[in-house]
Amino acid sequence: MRRTAVRAAAGGEQPQEALPAVAVPESAPAAVPAAAPAPAAYRLQTEFPFELPRGYVDEAGTVHRDGVMRLATARDELVPLRDIRVQENPAYLSVVLLGRVITRLGTLPLVHDGIVENMFASDLAFLQDFYRQVNAEGHTRASVRCPHCSEPFEVELGGSRLGES
Repeated sequence: MRRTAVRAAAGGEQPQEALPAVAVPESAPAAVPAAAPAPAAYRLQTEFPFELPRGYVDEAGTVHRDGVMRLATARDELVPLRDIRVQENPAYLSVVLLGRVITRLGTLPLVHDGIVENMFASDLAFLQDFYRQVNAEGHTRASVRCPHCSEPFEVELGGSRLGES
């Protein structure tokens, strides 16, 4: 009889419970398939780091450029529609929406729509584009070929405003 033992999972992961060695008769059929290794667990990335082109300047004059944006939920896109500022001015939707999904900006203790409202226009445009990329499965570009020279290139498919498809 030969003995087989369970091996530890690849990548340093420890099995939850060690199994004892199992006796296998030498006359065991060779056609018995071995158990396929389980696929690695799919991990959804929900937070994305960014760096603002100019940076948000707080009251003390500190520039905050590094931040983190999380994936938007349906609630994130629906709640701002009830905001009176958005109802009066639909362009304000992106400000309120970004205030909800930016989880960190520099050393600021809290990020909210008032912070986004006071950002430079170039940083706001950057964040709007970044929001589209993050929430459109990582990109808003499509690969195409020139009809004249057949050279490949990418085109931007992003919508006009945040919260709109």
